[in-house]
Amino acid sequence: MEWSLIFFFNSVLLGVGLAMDAFSVSLANGLHDPQMNAGRMNMIAGVFAGFQFAMPLIGWLCVHTILRYFRAFERAIPWIALLLLAFIGGKMLLEGIRSDSSAETPSAGLGLGLLLIQGIATSIDALSVGFTIAEYGWGMAFAACLIIAVVTYTLCMAGLMIGKKFGTRLSDKAQILGGVILIAIGAEIFIAGVF
Repeated sequence: MEWSLIFFFNSVLLGVGLAMDAFSVSLANGLHDPQMNAGRMNMIAGVFAGFQFAMPLIGWLCVHTILRYFRAFERAIPWIALLLLAFIGGKMLLEGIRSDSSAETPSAGLGLGLLLIQGIATSIDALSVGFTIAEYGWGMAFAACLIIAVVTYTLCMAGLMIGKKFGTRLSDKAQILGGVILIAIGAEIFIAGVF
């Protein structure tokens, strides 16, 4: 593959495809915390973009170094994503139901630990993208991953903004909807990966 307009176009399309899970989780995060400030939004989008940058690059490195070990791990990817997102989504769902049944306000924002788990869960399937960019040299692989990260960041910011807007309107039901969305994403990754 050479540096060309098609390379950039393919990288953008790859970024959009990979960022859909992160976009949906960002939407759920925006629903969960409609009062989120710009700094928090940048941090969330940055974490997702960072993972979407790192995972394909790690996959590329695996192709060029430890391919046989990575192939054994690849079968576990859908299971890991399902477990992580079901855990986070279930937690949000329970918090939403509890706050719905009591007079308390919903819990404040997403902690760094859960954000990192979301980042891993939504980008772990991007490890296999290393196989699709295996013929790229180091520079092109790095550039493709950087384009994927920029696309992911942009889509996550859009998801957060949309989620915040509807989170304010949905108020007490937003956390429940966010939890359901995360569980659905985990199920989708699992079904697509296994079948």
